[in-house]
Amino acid sequence: MRKEYTNGEITIVWKPGKCTHAGVCVKTLPKAYQPKEKPWIRPEMATSEALKDQIGKCPSGALTFYENAR
Repeated sequence: MRKEYTNGEITIVWKPGKCTHAGVCVKTLPKAYQPKEKPWIRPEMATSEALKDQIGKCPSGALTFYENAR
């Protein structure tokens, strides 16, 4: 299973089966990642650059992204 969340510029892909719940995403960008809310990923709450940087630090690889076509 995978879920996608977009801010228009990039799309975040979350693979829950790979997630180890290390919490790096929530600690790094708490306004964009709110695990008690639905949807829990709100990419509009951070810049695309901040999201890309944070996703690069995901230890499990559960979070990835792709650039949207313009």
